Formats: sequence, C-alpha cells, structure tokens
Amino acid sequence: MLFFKANTVALARLACGAALLVLCACGNGDEAEVPVQVDGAAAASVNGEKIYVSDVELEAVARGLIPAGQVLDHKSQEYKTVLDQLVDQKLMAQEAVRRGIDQDSAAKRRLHMARERILGNLLVEDLVAREVTDARIDRMYAEQVTLQQSNDEVSIAHILFASEEEARAVYDEIQDGASFESMARAHSKDSATRMENGSLGYVSPNDQMDPFPVMIANTPEGGISEPFLSADGWHILKVKNRRTRAPKTRDEMRPEIVTFLTLNQISKILRELRTQAVIQEGGPGTASPPATPLSLGEDAAPPEDTASDAPEGNEL
Repeated sequence: MLFFKANTVALARLACGAALLVLCACGNGDEAEVPVQVDGAAAASVNGEKIYVSDVELEAVARGLIPAGQVLDHKSQEYKTVLDQLVDQKLMAQEAVRRGIDQDSAAKRRLHMARERILGNLLVEDLVAREVTDARIDRMYAEQVTLQQSNDEVSIAHILFASEEEARAVYDEIQDGASFESMARAHSKDSATRMENGSLGYVSPNDQMDPFPVMIANTPEGGISEPFLSADGWHILKVKNRRTRAPKTRDEMRPEIVTFLTLNQISKILRELRTQAVIQEGGPGTASPPATPLSLGEDAAPPEDTASDAPEGNEL
C-alpha cells in the first residue's frame, strides 16, 4: 500500500489514467528498465515483408516467456511458436490491407488509437530509462528501511577493517566456512568489540551511522553482509537476531519501488502536459465542444516539485 504526504487525490487520479501504460510498458518493474532493442536481423519474410528477430523477442517478453534484454534461443520451441504466430499475424494484416479494410473510417480510428497507445508506452519506457535509476531506487529503499525499522531491535556483530582488500579477503574466508566469530577475534580493528566476537548487542537500526540501517535491512537473520564502507572504515556485518519482523530486502522491494517511481514520473509529465494543453469536452449529440477548457480542479494542483523523486514519508 502507498501512503502519500500530500495531494493524494490528484496523484491517484492521474496515476489511474497512466496505470495501463505502466502495466503495458514495465510489467513487473524490471522489464521497463531494459527495453528490447530493434535490430536489423530478420527472422522471416512474409510476401517480402520482414519479421525481425527483435520482433520475436519483444513478443516473447510481452508474453512473459523471457525477461527484457534476454536473447531468445532461436532453436527453442518458444521462439518457433512465437515466430509462427507472428507470421500468421502478418498474413492476416496483409489480407486485411488487400481487402481495403484498413481504409474503413472505423478501422482508421482504431489504428490511430493503437498508434497512440504504443507511443504512450514508448514514452513510459523512455521516462523509466531516464528517471527511474538505481540511485533513486537506492534512495527510496533507504527511506523505506527507515520507516519500517522505526521500532526494530536487532542483535548485530561486525568486523572492522582498514581497507576493502582486507575486508574482502576475510569475507571470502567466511564464505568458505570460517566462522564469523573467529574472524572477528583475529582481524577486527574495533578493540571495544573484538574480544566479544564483534558483538554490538541489540541496537535500533535507525540509530546507527549510514549505511548500517540499509545493510541491516538487507541482511537476513543469521546472514553475513558483503563488505561495505562507513565513516569508520570497512565492515562485515552479521545479523544475529531480530525482535521484530525484518523489512523486505532491496531485491524484494525493487518491483514496488520501480512501479511507484514510474507512476510519479507519469503523474508529473501528465500534470505538465494537461497544464499546457487545451482540453475540450464533447459528447453524443453535442453540436460543438464547449469553449472553456476542462479544469483539473483544486485538488489536482501539483506538489512543490516533488514528483520527480519519491516524497519523503511515503511508505510502500
């Protein structure tokens, strides 16, 4: 669930209008960040019209057969099935054109709407590629961690190192079977905790220096973090026990964050476009549209330039 600090109604109304674009363009969140690239390799030719390999891959992504950016094996049954269906689609389209169906006024309107829908999806993909970056995902994840760990108590231990090389070497030894406790006693530069197996006791994650709150959230109970840098030096962290439920990891929360940030970007650009556009309403039996452009209403006033980043205090 999403909780907004301000302008909830306006953002929700704009977001609902954009939701179909988001679902089509970004799927579960990851697909939108790696759009399928069009290339010149032809998969087949139907009466002289080419079907490209990228067309087959794009269709496979749309059907959830492969993640975006992954190459579809040309020898696989999935590739052959999708290609056969695209050949059939091409044949049907060619026959529709031969019969002049595409020249019908209703058909032209539908084709025009389909083009607008595709262009909208392409705009969403472009917005996601430009604006929904790993840096913004990381910032919002850190915010979510702060909100979700506000009453958390976690028993942690750490090993402090002077360099990344030392930390990485000890981390590799632990991954190979060495105990965290023995490595803490032998290598930690923290004299206050070294003989206590690196234990820091039960702490409130949000009271710790950065990036400890994020690393605590992203490390499962009983798990060991990868080496990370703080103001004191390089660390390896162990989460020994939690008295409350752990937040989701970054990977688990990533699809929700991507979708949330994407909706924010779409809402921002829709507000700008609606402000600049002349929108007139006309319906059945209306001789001419009213002269006064539609107003979004007072509740649609945009926040003070906060849509490009996730607003502070938003909880997923």
